[in-house]
Amino acid sequence: MIKATPFDFPYDGRLVAENTALVVIDLQQDFLSTSGYFARKGYDPSPLRAILPTVNRLISAARKAGVRIIHTRQGYRADMADMTPYEKWRRKRSGLDGTDILLRSGAGFQIVPEIDVAPDDIIVDKTCNSAFTYTDFELVLRAQGITHLMFSGCTTDVCVHTTLREACDRNFQCLTISDACASGDRRAHEAALHMVTVEDGVFGVLADSTAVIDGLSRLGDRR
Repeated sequence: MIKATPFDFPYDGRLVAENTALVVIDLQQDFLSTSGYFARKGYDPSPLRAILPTVNRLISAARKAGVRIIHTRQGYRADMADMTPYEKWRRKRSGLDGTDILLRSGAGFQIVPEIDVAPDDIIVDKTCNSAFTYTDFELVLRAQGITHLMFSGCTTDVCVHTTLREACDRNFQCLTISDACASGDRRAHEAALHMVTVEDGVFGVLADSTAVIDGLSRLGDRR
């Protein structure tokens, strides 16, 4: 069990490695680089980079406990055939025409090298804020028997929260790790974390990395 707010995770007190996954959302060069998409939109990527050591500690603890690790990456086809007219308009408005930012063919699409990605980790590529939209994410979760998700990554208020909400609607039990998520907008980050706890856990529960690592350590060493 993991100590969390507004109640401990999971609600029935049975934390099982085999049905639990740590989801690491979009820790890519395009979002964390000073020359990537996020910076081009006028945001400071340093809060995103600041969570990397915490995320790696969680990955290590999850891997040791036998918990599945799933990374997501956001980006479009090189020919942009999967990009809507609205997204193309936003891309031009942001001055990204003629660049490979947010394209899967670009170096920025890759997960930052600081993050510990193992060969047997699962990577889900997406084009939308939610990892569920137009992907095989849910199929992978169901096939792996995963029913409990712990969220980390960026940004708290956009891709993390959108995926979290959809996961809750699909009856996954969800935990958001407060100090392993980040945003370039402090108020949006804080609001997103607060919203996890409203209505007595309508979007799951909130815990910090210390509590999560402590809970995972009780599962034993599965390496």
